[in-house]
Amino acid sequence: MDLTGLALRASAARPHVLLATLPGGTAVRLQAERLARLRDWPLAGTPAEADLLLVVGQDSSRLRAAVNRLWQDMPAPRARVHADEADDVAAELDVGRTQLSSPAAQHRQFEASAETAPPDDDGRPRHQESSGGAHHHEEEAQHSSTRERGEDADGHGGHDDESAEHEGGHGAHEEDGGHGGHEGPGGHGAHGGHGGGEMEMPGGLPMAEQGEDRDGLMLDRLHVPLGPLLADWPAGLTVKLTVQGDVIQEADVEDLPTPAAGVAGPFWVEPWLRAAAGDSVRAGDAARRRAAARLDSLARLLSVAGWPAEATAARRLRDDLLDGAPGAAVASRLDRFARRVGRSRTLAWLTRGIGSVSTEEAREAGVSGPAARAGGDVTARYRQWLADVRRDVGRLDDSSPLRPVVDESPRGDWNSDVPPSAALVALLPRLLAGAELAAARLIVASLDPDLDELAASRREVTARG
Repeated sequence: MDLTGLALRASAARPHVLLATLPGGTAVRLQAERLARLRDWPLAGTPAEADLLLVVGQDSSRLRAAVNRLWQDMPAPRARVHADEADDVAAELDVGRTQLSSPAAQHRQFEASAETAPPDDDGRPRHQESSGGAHHHEEEAQHSSTRERGEDADGHGGHDDESAEHEGGHGAHEEDGGHGGHEGPGGHGAHGGHGGGEMEMPGGLPMAEQGEDRDGLMLDRLHVPLGPLLADWPAGLTVKLTVQGDVIQEADVEDLPTPAAGVAGPFWVEPWLRAAAGDSVRAGDAARRRAAARLDSLARLLSVAGWPAEATAARRLRDDLLDGAPGAAVASRLDRFARRVGRSRTLAWLTRGIGSVSTEEAREAGVSGPAARAGGDVTARYRQWLADVRRDVGRLDDSSPLRPVVDESPRGDWNSDVPPSAALVALLPRLLAGAELAAARLIVASLDPDLDELAASRREVTARG
């Protein structure tokens, strides 16, 4: 009996897909998430969970090393494919599945890994060079924090409201507070280089240094990078944190990616760009794109919070809107979704009091849109998204022309010189400093800046110059 072939065919029957989204790859990511859902292939949150690495978007030399680290951290059997365009996704998924089920392909892959892996300290090849040192520290801090808050080992207490719809049989949301197997906030691995010439311990974890905490005590300080290719994370964003215990002392945003040749413009603000260029765009079409964008942001937040069933429900609504479904066809499902998420006591408890910024403070920082109107914490921001989506779904038939300077884009008031996501990125260090490490992913997800907007604005400035 060919046990190896049998095991490979079993892993290829329903592979776990890890998405690595490159700048400009939003449309490709949406297609990948859609096809994975239709095929009932689970999305992996970390390399350790993944069988298939799917890189989406145009190749970026700046992020090539980060992609390679994701690949090195994946256990065998594994496969790696790259889809440049949305139309390529289905074929690449099929190629990846074939590679997973092929003993010859896995053997060639193992040999190639053995030849290229750097030697360990004892001179033996290191087949799986770890980039998970930051992830390890993040999990330790998260578990320490959740024990203090009385949460379970997954980083959350379980949602205790209405039962969620089962999507592919995974991650059901039960009234008694039970979750399917998943991670809590911050539970996805933090991948990215440890730059700056820091000394590192084995496994890529930077050595700690000492510094005063907020109470004047001398404690170890560890530098932890988040990004640039985490699951449910703004593509290309890298945030470098200085952590003492489980508290973030400082946060800095690393240099943002520059637009590469041939990269598509920002997907979510495409109607605003067309209207600004003089094209006729219906306000209803813009409302459809805006509602889909906020459902996408809600899906990422819910996934980070550890509620995969409702994250899937949000993505399904998002895809239906992007496919042109009329408002009446999605309204009832949207109402049920909004009630479940908006009234969830556990989700509110998990997100209450973190990342707080008042409306006045947001406006002073140049922030507009739902993040400013919410005027509060992560809970207030996701509830604002829910209200905005319901309002936009009621406007899908609006045939009046889109006014790009007046009508709000998904992240705020559209201005190509200073796009709304620029202010959201600038706000991140302030909101992250003083927060628990376990809350960092939730704070970022509740703002969900679109770095493609920044790349587009720099491209326009370059063209004018």
